[in-house]
Amino acid sequence: MMTDLRFALRQLIKSPGFTFLAVITLTLGIGLNTAIFSLINDLFLRGLPFQEPERILHILTKGKDRTDEFQMSAPRFMLYRDAQTIFSGFAAENQQAATVTGLGDPLSVPIFKATANWFDVLGVRPIMGRTFLPQEEEGADVAIITERFWKARFAGSQDIIGKTIVLDGVAHTIVGVIANMPVSWTGTPNANIWTTKPMVIPGFSHEKMMRGSTFLRVIGRLKPGVTLHQAKAELGTLEHDYRSQFPEKGDAQFRNIIKTLPEDVTENLRPGFATLLTAVGFVLLIACSNVANLLLVRFSGRRREISLRLALGATRGSVLRLFVFESVLISLLAGVLGAALAWQLVPLVPKLTANFLPIEQGSASALSVPVLLFTIGLSLVTGFAMGLYPALQSSRADIVDALKEGGRGTQGSVRQQRFRKILVGAQVALSVTLLAGASLLITSFVRLSQQDPGFNTDKLWIGVTALSQAQYPDQASRARFAEQLQTALRATPGFEGVMLSSTFPLFGGPSVTLYTRPEGNVPPVAERKGAPSNDIMPGWFRAAGIPLIAGRDFNEQDVMDHPNVIIISKAGAKTVFGDENPIGKTLLITNGS
Repeated sequence: MMTDLRFALRQLIKSPGFTFLAVITLTLGIGLNTAIFSLINDLFLRGLPFQEPERILHILTKGKDRTDEFQMSAPRFMLYRDAQTIFSGFAAENQQAATVTGLGDPLSVPIFKATANWFDVLGVRPIMGRTFLPQEEEGADVAIITERFWKARFAGSQDIIGKTIVLDGVAHTIVGVIANMPVSWTGTPNANIWTTKPMVIPGFSHEKMMRGSTFLRVIGRLKPGVTLHQAKAELGTLEHDYRSQFPEKGDAQFRNIIKTLPEDVTENLRPGFATLLTAVGFVLLIACSNVANLLLVRFSGRRREISLRLALGATRGSVLRLFVFESVLISLLAGVLGAALAWQLVPLVPKLTANFLPIEQGSASALSVPVLLFTIGLSLVTGFAMGLYPALQSSRADIVDALKEGGRGTQGSVRQQRFRKILVGAQVALSVTLLAGASLLITSFVRLSQQDPGFNTDKLWIGVTALSQAQYPDQASRARFAEQLQTALRATPGFEGVMLSSTFPLFGGPSVTLYTRPEGNVPPVAERKGAPSNDIMPGWFRAAGIPLIAGRDFNEQDVMDHPNVIIISKAGAKTVFGDENPIGKTLLITNGS
């Protein structure tokens, strides 16, 4: 066998042009497939770095007649936590923004306020120190940081436990350091700090928070032996209990959405990756058919050599093995180059897709052991598959006919000619399929980019401001800041208009407001319809370039006197009031905030 391998290698060296063309053709196909498999391994196969993540459920909520998914409200969480019997741990966190000071320049970062058992439910153990204690959940100013933040901001100091970090002007004692959390779970590559007090929201009073605002990310770890079906059944009962006990809460009409953690972090990515894997699979098939065609021509040109081997006593199996070795060697060489190509491609993906693909920069590796095994396996299968038929056809050569000078020579048999035509047809079909898909994708992208979003995007600048809880503890102080900020920006040269709002179209998820008309039988909150809403300052529509079809814009008196006035969209007016003139009409509205 080693003799055959050495001979196959010498034959490839004798034909550098053929070898180069075949190897480069396969390198593209194997390299792209390796790169995509590396991403699939990172996102789907390697799993989350939690203890038995398949036993951890993420419980979300969903409004009636809506496709959006929301987190859970505080009153719903409390009822579920106290009444459930299926979880060994039930925990929650909420994401906010805070300003870190005292470690160089002030830095605005996301922080996660969690219940004391959050890391216990996830199954995360600290690298140093400890996690939160139950008595720290409501009042202690303590923090847990990631290994990344510890090394970047504290230079990996070994006496980090007990040091303080200042968040929004409040000193927090660092009690633990944990491994970096996967961005596929946290949703941000900057998830580095966890604190307690999950039920505290800047600018929200306790009474306001308990109206049903959905801000808590809730997880539960199933007890041993409890199935997902049993969990859904009990949570369905708790959902009914919540609706019965708190019919006037803003989320009373919401129903449970239950997902395992692996499902939660990957479900939106599966269709896209399946499509992408199919596309690069087509590329590999095209490359294989190209090289198989080249091998068929190459082996046909060696019919005289094959006949001589058979005449001298070689078996057809040994001849078949010799030619298959050549194709496998080509494929293995392409596999080495393909792995190198994937090694260069994969680190680029987090940089190019940072806004929509949950892979942290620097974390993706194309050369992990599973990926290398995949590359080797793919190379062997590819080499065997593309070389088997040409080798079989060539080993069946007629000895007498091939030894004669007037034989079919390099043209091959009718069967070989037919197979080559099939290969060419397959290449064309696969290429047309890929080109058609790419054309549709490009056309869709062009049309999407040309869509009118409903507001003026020319020279539009968007900024996000996080307010310190210490400086702006209530809604009144935050409203004053918004007014002062708007006044200052309007006085700044270069700004044609300024608009302040709680969110912005196409950026993040808006609040949901439940509404009904006050006439007749007013339905309870649980039966009211919901619509996205946005809190804005006067001048927002003018600055956004959105014309008012009827009525007036908000003015400063609306802000100062706080009258209950709203502006609704044309579609909303049609839905609620039909053909009636909506100006001056009344709506009863409520939301969690």
